[in-house]
Amino acid sequence: MTATETAAYRFSVAPMLDCTDRHFRVLMRQISRHALLYSEMVVAQALHHSNRRDKLLDFDAVEHPIALQVGGDDPALLADAARLASDWNYDEINLNIGCPSQKVQAGNFGACLMAEPDLVARCVEAMSNATSLPVTVKHRIGIDDLDSDDLLTAFVDRVASAGASRFSVHARKAWLDGLDPKQNRTIPPLQHDRVQALKQRRPHLTIELNGGLESPEDCIEALRTCDGAMVGRAAYSHPLRWAAMDHLVFGKPPRDLLASDVVTGLLPHAAAHLSSGGRLWDLCRHLVQLVEGVRGARHWRRELGDRAQRPGADLTVLEEAGRQLREAGL
Repeated sequence: MTATETAAYRFSVAPMLDCTDRHFRVLMRQISRHALLYSEMVVAQALHHSNRRDKLLDFDAVEHPIALQVGGDDPALLADAARLASDWNYDEINLNIGCPSQKVQAGNFGACLMAEPDLVARCVEAMSNATSLPVTVKHRIGIDDLDSDDLLTAFVDRVASAGASRFSVHARKAWLDGLDPKQNRTIPPLQHDRVQALKQRRPHLTIELNGGLESPEDCIEALRTCDGAMVGRAAYSHPLRWAAMDHLVFGKPPRDLLASDVVTGLLPHAAAHLSSGGRLWDLCRHLVQLVEGVRGARHWRRELGDRAQRPGADLTVLEEAGRQLREAGL
């Protein structure tokens, strides 16, 4: 295989607020050992001023390869974030130019910055100058009435010239006024063809397709025309669905992965989290999506949720959940 074919971004799990925390990332690492995982978006200003920096940046070594996603519009603060990403041993840093929420817009970052390609370029240039890590950008195909192939190409060209090494393109435009973030993930129509056409116009750039990829087959199809396939909600809602991706995308030997294997693999991480004062539910809240479509799944999820949320819930809850799955052949 070529280096491009084995690059981690060939299959990645998108950054998702309240979803892709360190516990979910460790869960996904049981399912794919080679996918690129992303942090939740961290605001550069918070990184600069917060006394919670360790909590915002810390991750388990098993999560590699991992990208830190940041949001902001201040080149100096974003350069500082890039240096922190290097210091904390992330594998890349990604700039969020895709989030359409009103709160993010109020801070003048996220998707609204697609209207300011020169500012985005200055941010990317500052980040690139501050770190040897790859600096990548996640963005939409357009916003509001700024939604043409010419504008999309001009945006990518300008930001690429500043040092962006990869573009993760959500194949929907964003409406900044009138739709909330959830609606912006579903109401604007998917336009994979526009991302594919961007790749055709700029074959020398690394273009990753995001949006509406619901199955491994969708990802394999996306990789016929783009350099990478990024999965979001479908990975969170159906994590075990992606167990074949290391074989299909990265050419690794196939393995028969069961839900019980995933739970067992999480035990060391859960033990460390509990020993540092964490709650078992912090991790188990992500597990309720692990088992689906089989008899007894609803009962297993309900029991795990009930027991893991009790005060003082310990590792035996997770061990028992794994035992139940093994006995059921799951």
